[in-house]
Amino acid sequence: MYPDYPFQSNYHTIGPHRIHYVDEGRGDTIVMVHGNPTWSFYYRRLIALLSREHRVIVIDHMGCGLSDKPQDYDYCLQNHIDNLESLLQSLGVKTFSLVVHDWGGAIGMGVAAKNPDALTRAMVLNTAAFRSKRIPFRINVCRWPIIGEPLVRWLNGFAGPAVFMAVSRKMDKEVARAFLAPYDSYQNRVAVAAFVKDIPLTPAHPSYETLLQVERGLEKLQERSLPMLICWGGKDFCFNRDFYDEWCERFPSAETHYFSNSGHYILEDSFEAIAPLAEKFFRGNQ
Repeated sequence: MYPDYPFQSNYHTIGPHRIHYVDEGRGDTIVMVHGNPTWSFYYRRLIALLSREHRVIVIDHMGCGLSDKPQDYDYCLQNHIDNLESLLQSLGVKTFSLVVHDWGGAIGMGVAAKNPDALTRAMVLNTAAFRSKRIPFRINVCRWPIIGEPLVRWLNGFAGPAVFMAVSRKMDKEVARAFLAPYDSYQNRVAVAAFVKDIPLTPAHPSYETLLQVERGLEKLQERSLPMLICWGGKDFCFNRDFYDEWCERFPSAETHYFSNSGHYILEDSFEAIAPLAEKFFRGNQ
């Protein structure tokens, strides 16, 4: 059903709901954390590549991918962090590396902030784990009262356009269908809309304090000189050059690669170039 996604489905129960995850390979653990509006499918080729030598765990956040999509759930940053932490604890994961993209930066680094010594290295892909007041107009529209939620949930005005707006080269039709398959109805787009609303731009936002704690956790990782690989798509209209520059400033010893012709879904646009970089980087754990 999903191209290049032959992985066994696994489920972790949290309260009355189930979270889907992929758990492939053996060795030191790499945890991949997706953003909005993607799911574990985004990492499919990286899973296949890195699971040859590592254990790779990839979560579908609550409301995303093949996880349950409860309609009355609080889809806030803190709950996504807690859910990932719960999954890793249930699997007995004590130390791990991260691959993060989009919202995955705040969620993955949010788990690491609670126990910085557990994180061994991190691969950063067009994401943030710190505060910003910048939001593109086309995303802000999806937050507007009255029209925002119907636009995202009834008209698929967020996940739908992403399959062509988040890439710099045309996405294969079957791949695009797979990206959108979990978000095929009003009910199934509940978390997509909630993620957009949960962007904390001001101190009054309910998730602002959570993001601040994530940001403070980065400072602890900086003190440890955490090994980091940054691969960035330069045509990302959301996580633009300013975010890339901030990561570079915070982690000056990071290995950095700026792909000026790639979009937000950098693993779709530049996987062939990124694959050997990722293989080499994560071999540093062995």
